[in-house]
Amino acid sequence: MTSTDTRVDAEDSGPSGYAAARLRLLQEGARSGPPRRAALAELTDDWLTGLFTAGSEGMRGVSLVAVGGYGRGELSPRSDLDLLLLHDGGDSGAVASLADRIWYPVWDLGLDLDHSVRTPAEARKTAADDLKAQLGLLDARHLAGDLGLTAGLRTAVLADWRNQAPKRLPELQELCAERAERQGELQYLLEPDLKEARGGLRDATALRAVAASWLADAPREGLTDARRRLLDVRDALHLATGRATDRLALQEQDQVAAELGLLDADTLLRQVYEAARVVSYASDVTWREVGRVLRSRAVRPRLRAMLGGGKPVGERSPLAEGVVEQDGEVVLARAARPERDPVLPLRAAAAAAQADLPLSLHAVRRMAAVARPLPTPWPAEARQQLVTLLGSGRPTIEVWEALEAEGLITRLLPDWERVRCRPQRNAVHIWTVDRHLIETAVRASELTRRVGRPDLLLVAALLHDIGKGWPGDHSVAGEIIARDVAARIGFDRADVAVLATLVRHHLLLIDTATRRDLEDPATVRSVAEAVGSQGSLELLHALTEADALATGPAAWSSWRGSLVADLVKRVSAVLAGDTPEEPEAAAPTAEQERLAIEAFRTGGPVLALRAQTEPVDAEADAVPEDPEPLGVELLIAVPDQPGVLPAVAGVLAMHRLTVRTAELRALDLPDGVEGSVLLLNWRVAAEYGSLPQAARLRADLVRALDGSLDIAARLAERDAAYPRRRGTIAPPPRVTVAPAASRHATVIEVRAHDAPGLLHRIGRALEKAHVRVRSMHVSTLGANAVDAFYVTGTKGAPLPGAEAASLARALEETLRE
Repeated sequence: MTSTDTRVDAEDSGPSGYAAARLRLLQEGARSGPPRRAALAELTDDWLTGLFTAGSEGMRGVSLVAVGGYGRGELSPRSDLDLLLLHDGGDSGAVASLADRIWYPVWDLGLDLDHSVRTPAEARKTAADDLKAQLGLLDARHLAGDLGLTAGLRTAVLADWRNQAPKRLPELQELCAERAERQGELQYLLEPDLKEARGGLRDATALRAVAASWLADAPREGLTDARRRLLDVRDALHLATGRATDRLALQEQDQVAAELGLLDADTLLRQVYEAARVVSYASDVTWREVGRVLRSRAVRPRLRAMLGGGKPVGERSPLAEGVVEQDGEVVLARAARPERDPVLPLRAAAAAAQADLPLSLHAVRRMAAVARPLPTPWPAEARQQLVTLLGSGRPTIEVWEALEAEGLITRLLPDWERVRCRPQRNAVHIWTVDRHLIETAVRASELTRRVGRPDLLLVAALLHDIGKGWPGDHSVAGEIIARDVAARIGFDRADVAVLATLVRHHLLLIDTATRRDLEDPATVRSVAEAVGSQGSLELLHALTEADALATGPAAWSSWRGSLVADLVKRVSAVLAGDTPEEPEAAAPTAEQERLAIEAFRTGGPVLALRAQTEPVDAEADAVPEDPEPLGVELLIAVPDQPGVLPAVAGVLAMHRLTVRTAELRALDLPDGVEGSVLLLNWRVAAEYGSLPQAARLRADLVRALDGSLDIAARLAERDAAYPRRRGTIAPPPRVTVAPAASRHATVIEVRAHDAPGLLHRIGRALEKAHVRVRSMHVSTLGANAVDAFYVTGTKGAPLPGAEAASLARALEETLRE
């Protein structure tokens, strides 16, 4: 039957003919989705037009208008009809009679009706007082009667909306936020409300309203398809249940999936989640743009007055190489070349998360369009930036979602596609698999001070459930995937093995602690054999807690935490063997000896900068002409004297050099030369811009050592002139004394958030405590500093226990300031 046949039946048969035609249309298998919704709207239009025409004979100045979802032509099988009977204020009795002749047949058929009778002035007043009414009128569509009356109202309503947008849009945003708080996020709920939840049909309608204001527009790519998919699911839900419901209940999901021709309920939910994610991301971007426009409108008159009418230019503040902040967003620098810089997407994402700023839509799309793929294995900088992003806490989520919306995550990590939007049919889990992995990384970022390798903890958090996209035991499948991903990211063989162990056994501690007898030595031994080392046990303990906290409130408690801690203590005792000794220093190279002798001869610092490059994979499909820079190796030799560590660290901070690794040791000179020289072997990289000249670094270091350069004052002046944006709230620093770590020195371990001048502050605090740094081993893993300082007293012996503990407390207090 054609839509024309349906219309004729409706006209000839009245309400009963409409009902029969409607039923045939809904049972027709050939049409579904947008064609069926359009046909249902057309059928309903014809019927209501017939009712209006029959009841309005001889009347003028009256029209019938569809508003809301019906006005958009989005009629699902059980949708209500939103109707406005518009009149010019003439014969009120005749208008009331006409209304009855339209409303009662609708009610007689059991259809839900949202109706009103108003003049244009009354409709505009109602819209001014009621935001929801105004939104409905934005979609007004003429059905029958006086077309000029309808067109006049529509024109006036749109003009009102645009004039009032600076006031009404914040109200609409607040309305959306309140609804999201009540209904939750559609993309994560097992029984979502397709209309009311965040990312649902109401939000899609709100985006249309924003676009109609001409103040801002939503990202259009994928939005129409996402809205269509949600409407298709609602149609199938109405047909499966026979009710006007928007909640996709568990018991109805298989039937709805079958109605849509999908494999199963999980496939259905995944499609719903993907659509909701598109709408949610578009909403985030759109409301951010609305805020920016409204702020600029509020500030612009004052700026114009101050600047003499000139057009103000948004200030750009550098965040990282090729990345700047502008108007509250992270954008690419004008000189950035993403087509030549494959690390730029991760660097921009890490900078945005650390600054707690959103990535601009334009920047993400540009990087997605032209950025080169990373080589295999990844350059060290790419790995560091990923770890920094994962360790940034709650802001990681928004930045990750922006990358994912443009396909950058699956390009970086192809295995992510299998867990993306994957539902978890488990009452304990509150997130999809992919969001749970990011939540676990967020939780793990709060525990990085508890482990010696925060980079491995964060990457393990990201990958621990990656096997859920494959059949069988997800831990077993995940171990295989984790090995491949870790090697691709660029971890060495030992680290790959640790990550594989963590993924394979991420449930081991919680399952054993809650289901086994911890008094049984065999139980503890089996866990020790699976874990293998103290370092892996430390990481697995933190991963277990982060995983449980990210699962949901029912997955972790103080009781469970105490059981796991007890198990870890017992396993640690089994794993305890010979205490690791302070590593022996490697013999100095010929270059190091040469620098040391020259430093001793001249009585001042001598330094050398040597660029390092990441090795290129010989089997890679495309070998870049210029290897990706990894930073520079900085060798410094200085005659042994107080204040070397804070001086060197301070000079590097002044020149905006980030310390990636650092070692310091005393070097005895060759036979026949009396004296000792401190050798510092550091790897550094510029925060942004180019590296300073070696001669400039040496000149400043000479001044710092002789006291003519006040580094602390210079750093304070710079911080005052260019205050750093308060970004993520990092876990507090932790300073401990490593028990029995060395027979020759006291080992002070520092775990803190990396920041400019951190090593300088540590060095000053150690100098103030009158201890000598015998050697040190500094690593920056993402945004985490993991440092060990081997210190002695003035006579060269390890510090007494009480003195060492006091030093650790004082240093921790200094770093908390």
